Amino acid sequence: MVDTTEDNVTIGRRLRRIRLWRRKSQAVVAGLAGISEPYLSLLETGKRALNRRSLIVALANALEVAPSELVGLPEPAPGDETADAAVTAVRRALHAVDRDAPKGQVQPADQLTTRVHAVLDAKQRCLHAEVGMVLPDLIRDLHTSIQAGRDDTKLLRLAVALHPQGTQAFLHGVGAPEDLCWSAARLARDAAERLGEPVSLGIAAFGVANGLLSWGDFAQAGEALHRVDLRPADDMPLVGMLTLSESLLAAAEERTGDIEAALDQAAELAERTGEGNAHYMSFGPTNVTSWQLSVALEAGDYERAVQLAESLNPERIVAPTRRANHWINYGRGLSQVRGRRDDAVRALRAAERISADKVHRNPFARDVLEELVERSRDDAVGRELRGMAWRAGLPGVARAGHT
Repeated sequence: MVDTTEDNVTIGRRLRRIRLWRRKSQAVVAGLAGISEPYLSLLETGKRALNRRSLIVALANALEVAPSELVGLPEPAPGDETADAAVTAVRRALHAVDRDAPKGQVQPADQLTTRVHAVLDAKQRCLHAEVGMVLPDLIRDLHTSIQAGRDDTKLLRLAVALHPQGTQAFLHGVGAPEDLCWSAARLARDAAERLGEPVSLGIAAFGVANGLLSWGDFAQAGEALHRVDLRPADDMPLVGMLTLSESLLAAAEERTGDIEAALDQAAELAERTGEGNAHYMSFGPTNVTSWQLSVALEAGDYERAVQLAESLNPERIVAPTRRANHWINYGRGLSQVRGRRDDAVRALRAAERISADKVHRNPFARDVLEELVERSRDDAVGRELRGMAWRAGLPGVARAGHT
């Protein structure tokens, strides 16, 4: 159980706690991570947000811990009890499938297809409560039906569709522990391997690779992407999304030349496909720009990130879940640009209105909130900011804004 003291509610504060536990000085950790000691101090005190995967991995290596020790949310996580109950129910369903005892109901493939697509639609619309209510039973019923051996191909394809963009995405969105997100990714991979179809293997690899990227395991993420044997003619939108994942991996690994090559290839594919939502991935020119924004943030190019965000009309982002991600990333970029603090707060507030969980349970968003509160003033924007910090479970940080 992770403790819930104020020194453990954000990445920076958790970093300090682990460093003290390791009995390492700031000078030693900063040197091992390749940053300055004053910058490490700013990270630990919340005056700078720790929101790049590559730096999180470098600090984790310096402290000899897994990156998840830094980015994992406190338990219980901030948010409503409904989400926590849903995560518990999903955990039980996934563990039951792992034990080959899902104990659901055998149902026809057509009925399960309708249920899977309803969950995927609800997830894209950020209806986390609705997804949480129905997902556990759907997991049990789908895998019980797979065990029964009826409509094998259809049901395995449904598992490949459900778990990356439904189960894994839901769990990630509500801040569930890493092991659950991995369980969902693994179920999709196992179903895809049983099918042996290149497209199914590609969909599963997308979930596996992006999960590993989130957890800071860049080497295995690269292996998952490079094992995919797909050409644009097989499934152009899927190849495009896998290429975007490669661009983010290249940014995390600081392979500058590979970043632009991957982004250029994805942009060329997007021009050929136009806007779409194949596999619930929303691939198209708009999504490519959104990923360019994510890559710029990972590379620490905040001015470029803001430029990209401001070149994009958020209303063109059809899926609310991706629109919320856009506002979070825009806010993250703005928070690092001098004179844009008020705009950063407004961007994060726009994301919170679409999906509170996306802000309250996203470790990067929480660190940005803490940094902004440290610099907040007693004005209308400051009050808005401190309200978000409170709702995100950062009460000590929220109080600090009044001092």
